Amino acid sequence: MNTADLIAALNLPGSAQVDQRVPKKLLVENGAPTAADKRLINEGIEEIQWLSALKPTTIGVPEYRDEAREYLEIAVLVITLRADAKAGRLAELAHRAIPYPVFLMLAGDASLSLSLAHKRWAQNEAGKVVLDGAAVEVHLTESQDTQPMQGFLTALALANQPRAHLLALYQGWMDTLIAYQVAGKTGQFVLADSPEQTAARRQALRDSQELEVKIVSLRTQANREKQLARRVELNLELQRLQHELESATQKMTLSGYWSKAKTRN
Repeated sequence: MNTADLIAALNLPGSAQVDQRVPKKLLVENGAPTAADKRLINEGIEEIQWLSALKPTTIGVPEYRDEAREYLEIAVLVITLRADAKAGRLAELAHRAIPYPVFLMLAGDASLSLSLAHKRWAQNEAGKVVLDGAAVEVHLTESQDTQPMQGFLTALALANQPRAHLLALYQGWMDTLIAYQVAGKTGQFVLADSPEQTAARRQALRDSQELEVKIVSLRTQANREKQLARRVELNLELQRLQHELESATQKMTLSGYWSKAKTRN
């Protein structure tokens, strides 16, 4: 899996192509609030490439405006990282620096990830755009031959995303990334059928991640515990958390929530 594979999977029209290098100083001047962040950009990024500009005139999808935000364009960018770069923080800085919603690819020597984040108007500064919630990120380490990766790459195609307006399109890509995150737990890539199902699935994913951390911590305590009664108590608590984890995982699967895998029209 590499950047070229992802770009090919998106299948963006030539009319949207920009293929222009973006100077790092854009991020330094607009998205780096501290000296440490400026250094992170200068030392961690090899180059930034603006691949495509997705807007009504280039892809035929209407813009979106309401009181909270306006989506006039989606920028598709690739950031090439240097060794030991902090990809997560650099992705956040890029999202903050660019006023449009960004479909962001981050490529290192042995890593590849995607990051998407919604934007909204700042409440106290007219004309300023801020992040609206946490970014959705996936790290692509699987072979292209696996079912989750094959399903994910197919679902990424622009033609398989909602076309009502640019917000719906961007949310469609976010939902696709969430489905891939879920596939890391369930082993199957399946798109949700509705926004409500996506929200429930994302909450179940958060719950499972928190439970996994608790289980690892509790298991370590149980292994170190010398008193038999206390060890029994910890093991019972482990069993309870394990049942909760199984329940959370079940909520991410087909049972009770999702229909069979499908391509979004």
